[in-house]
Amino acid sequence: MNTQAYKQFYDQVGKANGWDFSKVKCTTTGVKWDFYKEIIQLCKHTDLLLDIGTGGGESLLSIADEALLLVGIDLSAGMIETANRNLTRANNRNVRFLQMDANKLEFPDQFFQIVSCRQSVFHAQETARVLVSDGVFFTQQVSENDKLNLKIAFGRGQALGTTAGTLQQQYMNELQDAGFTDVQSFEYDAAEYYETPEDLIFLLKHTPIIPNFGQQEHDFQTLERFIADNMTEQGIRTNSARFMIVARKR
Repeated sequence: MNTQAYKQFYDQVGKANGWDFSKVKCTTTGVKWDFYKEIIQLCKHTDLLLDIGTGGGESLLSIADEALLLVGIDLSAGMIETANRNLTRANNRNVRFLQMDANKLEFPDQFFQIVSCRQSVFHAQETARVLVSDGVFFTQQVSENDKLNLKIAFGRGQALGTTAGTLQQQYMNELQDAGFTDVQSFEYDAAEYYETPEDLIFLLKHTPIIPNFGQQEHDFQTLERFIADNMTEQGIRTNSARFMIVARKR
């Protein structure tokens, strides 16, 4: 998928579903952290927090009581539309959702104490600009080997063929170049079990793991073979590979 196709895909998914996968029945073993719990450990109630690539805002709203002001941005109009619907239901008065490009943040210099970014693109220089001195940036990203057996089965997939760790090292280098002096990284590769084929299909239709899933002639036949080959007592087995970077601006 090219950049324009990704934008159209996320806008369509965002308007319909946001980034809400709570209905998907899946168990995971080997996860080493909860991203937003890591954030609130360093977040003070007087802090201003920016969440880049906030999607439908579900995760940001779940930590609304942890900061003075929380601002979620996303490039997708569909995602922000869903986020504002979720905000109306939640009625949190200290949360704002804005459509905005992460490459050009429309905030003053040194405005936020915390910036977070979960599985979305960010611009290291812009992130550093809007953070106060001693501010902290958190990002969690999908590793290249995520859902590896699934991508191999289809012969296509997000980052298939890219060396594991490439994106992680790129982001660490960019953050150091942007002036972050304390840059730490963490990673895990957890086992994931989807309870039913419908749960796995929902994931594939609402993420770009397998680009254009369902549009190629043999996709569902490939999926049937994959399920047969990877069915276990716990469910349909694949993997969840993630890395997290925590960087402090001195």
